[in-house]
Amino acid sequence: MTAPVHANVSRHLHQAAQANPGFCAVRLPNGRTASDDIRYIERTFAQLDRESDAAAALFAQRGLLPGTKTLLLAHPGLDLILSMFALLKLGAVPVAIDPGMGMNAFLKCVKTTKPEAILGHSLPLAISRFFPGTFASVRTRIVIADKHFVRAIEDLAPKLPPEGRPIFAADGDTPAAILFTSGSTGAPKGVRYTHSMMDAQLNFVRDQYGIMSGEVDLPMLSVFALFNPALGTTTVTPEMNPSRPASVNPEKIVRAILQNNVTYSFGSPAIWAKISRYCKRHSQSLPSMRRVLIAGAPVHPRLLVALRSILPNAEIHTPYGATEVLPVSTISASEILNDTWEKTSRGMGTCVGRPLSGVRVSIIPVHDNPIPNMAEAGTVAPGEIGEIIVQSPSCSREYDNNPKATALAKIPDGNNFWHRMGDLGRIDETGRIWFYGRKVEMVTTPEGPLYTESCEAVFNTHPGVFRSALIGLGTPGHQEPAIVIEPFPENFPKGTKAREKFISDLREIGEKEAHTRKIKLFFFEKHFPVDVRHNAKIHRLTLKKEYERKML
Repeated sequence: MTAPVHANVSRHLHQAAQANPGFCAVRLPNGRTASDDIRYIERTFAQLDRESDAAAALFAQRGLLPGTKTLLLAHPGLDLILSMFALLKLGAVPVAIDPGMGMNAFLKCVKTTKPEAILGHSLPLAISRFFPGTFASVRTRIVIADKHFVRAIEDLAPKLPPEGRPIFAADGDTPAAILFTSGSTGAPKGVRYTHSMMDAQLNFVRDQYGIMSGEVDLPMLSVFALFNPALGTTTVTPEMNPSRPASVNPEKIVRAILQNNVTYSFGSPAIWAKISRYCKRHSQSLPSMRRVLIAGAPVHPRLLVALRSILPNAEIHTPYGATEVLPVSTISASEILNDTWEKTSRGMGTCVGRPLSGVRVSIIPVHDNPIPNMAEAGTVAPGEIGEIIVQSPSCSREYDNNPKATALAKIPDGNNFWHRMGDLGRIDETGRIWFYGRKVEMVTTPEGPLYTESCEAVFNTHPGVFRSALIGLGTPGHQEPAIVIEPFPENFPKGTKAREKFISDLREIGEKEAHTRKIKLFFFEKHFPVDVRHNAKIHRLTLKKEYERKML
């Protein structure tokens, strides 16, 4: 079959099946062997292409049409990949919502998006019937991965034409999917992806990191598994709970990497910290790895150093981006450790690298309201801190059913637009972006603003500090800055004297930098509240509310 000339991103799977039909596309854990190796169920690219064609035909028989918003509640691995590509081939619009965000937040997302269909296992579909008001828009429920669904695909796949089922003729602006933000600093928002946006993401990831057909990926964020069939690489599904990534058993991840000769992987700092500690305890290295991508929160150099010792043949990268535009920039561990970290530790921000080719980044003055056009956005002096805005072919144009959020996040610029990242930063003389934290988490004192990244990095140099959080107590403009410390478990202060000594040491560190001298309040927490997607982004606004309540 001739490759489709239209823009439907699912075409990449068919092209991979034509190029390497017998190559493994997906490996799904299925118990253990007698020697305790992981047993896998596999699908080749030819099988995955054929089965997703059959699934698309079944979904069409059940009434799914091009444009049908379909809430996808599939488990990571084969179910998710098969269903996603079937929906894309059909022209339906899959809706993905993080499973760990909590029932209330999940239901709010459903109510906003108004899906017309649900695909998933029998339990979540049954639960949806207990909330008839929230799911009032749903007309079709399809149970996947049960024996009836599997048998229907097995029966239908051989009956399809040899060239496969024609895929929906999308153009670049055709809606492809709706993916929700993590909601780490506000309500989660549905991001409308188009087929051209997803194509641009694929090109950025492949070209920037040199990922080649035939490689093996262990994606520890399930949405990243969706890139792999289009890249021609094998997806090994990790044994982990996607709603609680930091609870992962590192032994299972290490075993999967070694057994499958995994060449690259994406995961949050929380996951890679557990893997590095496990490998250190067991004197284990991961020689097959060529690259590791770590994102979701700034990465401390302690982790980069630890990972280097167990990844003898890999380069470590920390990409920067957001659900609305991914990726924006990237930086290697080598550049961080050899150049930028010394500046970061003195409060000069966290360097997130240079923009990728084809991505434009600019800094504008901080605004709290919508910006009607670029002429009214204003400019900052070179090197000055302000809002980070981005223009990219991988950038979403709008949120789903949320015009207020769209107006606040997008700046029209002729026939194009800029996306406001909601982050603060600056651009140095070499073109590198320095991240200073989320705009809504900035602390505004009578003497001026304080930024989370510039303050926390100073106190994070204390050897007993795992991480810290800057919060502002009181009314913006008149806030009292405070630092909340999460020590390493063995360093948590026990008793008044230990606490006073810890605080004295922190104050001494803070006195070294002008911007941290004014911080006089220090609190301790055993565990910070964090986001559900990466278990790494600190919920500073939650901490702020907690300590304001305690100090009343």
